[in-house]
Amino acid sequence: MSHAAGSEPTPLAGTWRAQPASTPTRAEAAAVIDHTLLRPEATADQVAELVAQAARLGTYCVCVSPSQLPVAVPGGLRVATVCGFPSGAHTTAVKAAEAREAVDRGAHEVDMVLDLAQVKEHDYNAVESEVRAVKEAVGDSLLKVIIESAALSDEEVVAVCRASERAGADYVKTSTGFHPAGGASTHAVALMRATVGERLGVKASGGIRTAQDAVAMLRAGASRLGVSATVSVLEGLED
Repeated sequence: MSHAAGSEPTPLAGTWRAQPASTPTRAEAAAVIDHTLLRPEATADQVAELVAQAARLGTYCVCVSPSQLPVAVPGGLRVATVCGFPSGAHTTAVKAAEAREAVDRGAHEVDMVLDLAQVKEHDYNAVESEVRAVKEAVGDSLLKVIIESAALSDEEVVAVCRASERAGADYVKTSTGFHPAGGASTHAVALMRATVGERLGVKASGGIRTAQDAVAMLRAGASRLGVSATVSVLEGLED
């Protein structure tokens, strides 16, 4: 399955919430997966294999480290990268410059990590300002904001989702997958979806290793999944 450049797949989130017993087909799940390789030791050959797998599996996107850009992909396959990754403890200027360079080097989408110190200090004006600066840097390219939901209280999750929306983000995303607090949870996904409604996408990422994990996240309200174990996840679903 392929998608036209610049288009979004039909979000699955509404379908699964409306019909909680429904299960996506293998192709439907693949169509909302960012097939991900963000290990710092990943080589160019491994990225090429990631792209080949993504094309075979019909995933929506590949997500790679910014140092791997540009990445040659077949028509219809999008390229995502990360910004301020994985700690988020970078200055706004550095994040904005990194994001701008990534877009210039062929990234269609950028997943930025929030400054968690700002969140824990409840300085949501600073959070909003930083997200806005990165969104301005990427222009029409899609921006996902990684909030590290496992490290936050419910009140903080709601507040950073609202700040991200005010700043013009396109998606909020649960996790980097590198934080010791953990990755995605269905509770966090449902809370994020309830906060942003259908106005923003919700990406679940971190610890999604089985078909059951993926289905649970979609039913909770995710419209995109960040997955490195894509082959095993899709093997657990039917055509």
